[in-house]
Amino acid sequence: MRGALQRGLTGLLIRCGASAAGLSLLLISCQSIAQVGTSIGVATGQINESQAQSINESAAAVERSYQDFTPEQEYYLGRTVAAIILQKYKPYDDPKANYYINELGQSLAMASVRPETFSGYHFLIVDSNDINALSAPSGFIFVTRGLLRCAQDEDELAAILAHEITHVALKHGLQAIKKSRVTSALSSVALTGAMLAGSPEVQQLTQTFGESVKDITSTLINNGYSRQFEEQADAGAVKILERVGYDPWALVDVLKVMETRLKPGGLDFAKTHPAPEVRIKAVEKVLGDWPNVPSSNQTREQRFEAALAGV
Repeated sequence: MRGALQRGLTGLLIRCGASAAGLSLLLISCQSIAQVGTSIGVATGQINESQAQSINESAAAVERSYQDFTPEQEYYLGRTVAAIILQKYKPYDDPKANYYINELGQSLAMASVRPETFSGYHFLIVDSNDINALSAPSGFIFVTRGLLRCAQDEDELAAILAHEITHVALKHGLQAIKKSRVTSALSSVALTGAMLAGSPEVQQLTQTFGESVKDITSTLINNGYSRQFEEQADAGAVKILERVGYDPWALVDVLKVMETRLKPGGLDFAKTHPAPEVRIKAVEKVLGDWPNVPSSNQTREQRFEAALAGV
C-alpha cells in the first residue's frame, strides 16, 4: 500500500493534463500570468499570435478547473498527500484492527454529506504514539495508535472517524492547498519557456510542483486546519453520529480524555488542533438539549475490544 501511494505523484502529474504545456498552465493557475508570458513570447518571436491565443484560452479553462477540482484530480492529489504522510508515519501492521476501522469508517461515511469519493474512503492505523489523525483529499484517513487509545468504546472511536470524514466531505484539504504557496513557488520558473511543450523549463516546473506538494503537506501536518474548519468537522461528526445511531456525546467524552493526555507544546494533536476545552464548549452548543445518557451496547463493546485490544 505504501509503495502505491508514494507513486501517486507520478500518476497525478501524468493524468492532470493532456500535454506538458497544459500541465504547466494548470500548475501556474493564473490566466493573467499566462497572458503576460504569451505577450513576451510573441514579442521575442518564440511563439506566434495563434499559439498565444490558444495558450490563453487553455489558461482560462485550466483556471476554472483549478478552482473546482474534478473527483479524479482530487483523488490523485489526495493520494500524493497520503504518500507523503506515510513518509512520516509507518503503517500499523494489524489486519484485524485495520479491517475494523475500515468497516466502521465506511458505515459512517455513508451518513456524511459526501458518502462517495472517486475511489471511496480508505482508513489506516499508523504506528505512532502521537495523539493525532490526518485526512487527505478524496478520503485517505490516518489515525495513530496513540489517538485510538484515547477512545474508550466504539462510540468514541466513531466520533474520531466521523470528524476526519467531515474534513474530507467538506474538502478542507483542498481549500488549504488552494491557499498555499504554489503560485509563489512557481514564480521563479521562466514562463515563456515553460509554455513551450517539451522545453527544459517544463521539467523544472513539474519538479517544482512536486516539491510544492510536499511543502503543502508539511504545512498541513505541522499547522493543521483552521479553528473554523475544526468546528465544522466537529459539527459534522455530531450529525453523522446521530444518523448512524451512536451517542453524539461520545465526541465530548473522547475530547475530555485527550485533554488529560495531551502535552502542552507537543508536536502532535496539541499543535495542529484547537485546545480540547475550546472544542468541547463548541460541541456542547451544537448538541444543545440532546440527552446525555450513557449508552451500553454489548455487541459494540465486544467487537471494539476484540479488534483494538492490542493497539
